Amino acid sequence: MPESTGDVRALVELVAKQLVDAPDEVFVEKFDDGVIELEVAESDVGKVIGRQGRTARAFRTLLGAAGYRARRRYTLEIIE
Repeated sequence: MPESTGDVRALVELVAKQLVDAPDEVFVEKFDDGVIELEVAESDVGKVIGRQGRTARAFRTLLGAAGYRARRRYTLEIIE
């Protein structure tokens, strides 16, 4: 994965679109302070969070690995 920060946003968007039923309603926004907001349809929030938060934890693990390579720290916020 290249070190540009735009790729982290694209990574989250790609994985989220594969998980949800309505991929057209997936929006990802990255802010300068390392916060990445993931917005999905209301019916797909449960799929993105997963049972006991396992899918959300996996997202955050991916961001941790990507941040380690880019020497940045990212935070994922899931928005309904």
